Amino acid sequence: MPGPASESPAPPHIPVLLDEVATALKTAGGLAIDGTFGAGGYTRALLERDPALRIIAIDRDPSAIAAGQPLVAASAGRLRLVPGRFGDLDALLRDTGEAQADHVVLDIGVSSMQLDAPERGFSFRLDGPLDMRMGTDGPSAADLVNEADEAVLADIIYHYGEERRSRAVARAIHEARRRGRIETTGQLAELVAGVVRAEPGSHIHPATRTFQGLRIAVNDELGELVRALHAAERVLRPGGRLAVVTFHSLEDRIVKQFFAARSGRSAHGSRHLPGAPVEAVRSFSLVTKGPVLPGEAETARNPRARSAKLRAAERTESDVPEPLAALTALASLPEAARGSHRR
Repeated sequence: MPGPASESPAPPHIPVLLDEVATALKTAGGLAIDGTFGAGGYTRALLERDPALRIIAIDRDPSAIAAGQPLVAASAGRLRLVPGRFGDLDALLRDTGEAQADHVVLDIGVSSMQLDAPERGFSFRLDGPLDMRMGTDGPSAADLVNEADEAVLADIIYHYGEERRSRAVARAIHEARRRGRIETTGQLAELVAGVVRAEPGSHIHPATRTFQGLRIAVNDELGELVRALHAAERVLRPGGRLAVVTFHSLEDRIVKQFFAARSGRSAHGSRHLPGAPVEAVRSFSLVTKGPVLPGEAETARNPRARSAKLRAAERTESDVPEPLAALTALASLPEAARGSHRR
């Protein structure tokens, strides 16, 4: 994860697993979709590596769209930036007049430039308004923290943040907001640090998991990922490739189970997809047999890469199966969470 911002100019964005993503996509002209444009790292590199490639890049963050305009101007018509959610990439593609794509790349999670902007409220290291919205619409993290039921907060922090002390954190939030609204990242980080103790020798801030859980809930990140995987399946031509880079276990589990189901590797079911039907239609063949991880040189150069995993698959000629309902359930808060053994 990137460190805090400073008064010096921000370092250039370093796309994670760039060479591995380019190899997995195996572009040779055609049309690519960058569903998570961000600072434009993948888009810029792919345009430079393949002069015959065209790209439609999507981002829900207006600041990312604005910051990418110089790259559009320099692309000689090969790049088009589209505001929107990557879960709607098939509809957004149709709106541009295109029907299918040859490559899709998704870099899941919060971007470096969002983390490094205090006014966006993503980082506990930089005090700012408790926002966390990747776009400009919908409830903010402050709305969620100050208005959600204590039990719902506990479920969000436990399931999306993987915080074992979720119930204690939710209780502390509930008590604190009775005295006044929690409005800043600093307030929330200090509150969580009073309940969750840092593990000896760990450099991970006690509020890390709570912030992750709230951010995922505010932006419906796992639901967006599930929708994007199915949308990419619909728009890719036979032989087209989908590459997905994830940064934590919840995201990777969804991508892994999607590719396993669609390639026929989970024909006998999965503990992560209970009750999933046997898939007769194999819409993808695996390009990566397991997750591709960054090497030591990359993690030394770019600490954000440390938790990254790349998975990729190639679209077959099969028809598009029905969406995996069990995968949607995997991205949702389980009702059973209320009766779990969180402390």
